[in-house]
Amino acid sequence: MTKGKAIRRTLDSHTIKHINKTIHPGDCVLMKPSESSKPSYVARVEKIEGDNRGGNVRLHVRWYYRPEESIGGRRQFHGSKEVFLSDHYDTQSVDTVEGKCIVHNFKSYTKLDAVGNDDFFCRFEYNSITGAFNPDRVAVYCKCEMPYNPDDLMVQCEGCSDW
Repeated sequence: MTKGKAIRRTLDSHTIKHINKTIHPGDCVLMKPSESSKPSYVARVEKIEGDNRGGNVRLHVRWYYRPEESIGGRRQFHGSKEVFLSDHYDTQSVDTVEGKCIVHNFKSYTKLDAVGNDDFFCRFEYNSITGAFNPDRVAVYCKCEMPYNPDDLMVQCEGCSDW
């Protein structure tokens, strides 16, 4: 008797044994980079699929880009933990997940008492083809109109010397 083809089904959650964490659609995860010298990739889980045999679990993810991965690169106002939610979707093996993380909105990130290794923030969506950002403007906090970088204590603007 021949084996039948495994039937794919959508899962509500999945426990990843090698990190001892349960993930659900909507969770953010750290994914193994292609080069060990690079930081982990950040992605949001859109859907979890497994076969009827309980194996071969795949994640449908939406990638976050770091500023240096975007057209135009890192700018002075980008925070060290800033990521952009992209329009880049992909399917990955659950085996590439290194851990869970939290991607906060900008306002909640700036109110954290302590920023952990697994905390990130997002204030833009990013079109990976055109390099366009949404919103295409960000709030500014001084006369020289530089956006706020949450890593820098806003004492005095380096550009205009305003407090």
